[in-house]
Amino acid sequence: MAKFSLTRLADKKIAKFQKNITKRGAVPETTVKKGNDYPVGPIVLGFFVFVVIGSCKFT
Repeated sequence: MAKFSLTRLADKKIAKFQKNITKRGAVPETTVKKGNDYPVGPIVLGFFVFVVIGSCKFT
């Protein structure tokens, strides 16, 4: 009896795995970010501008 339930459990796992393989790579478009991504944040950019303009004033 235990062997039958183990076989059925294994079959369920295999079916779940096979179902997952067919879905792999199918990402809906709503989760994909669209737009401009800047490599630095606005705080770092502001600091850089502050340092450049500040050094120009002191020279």
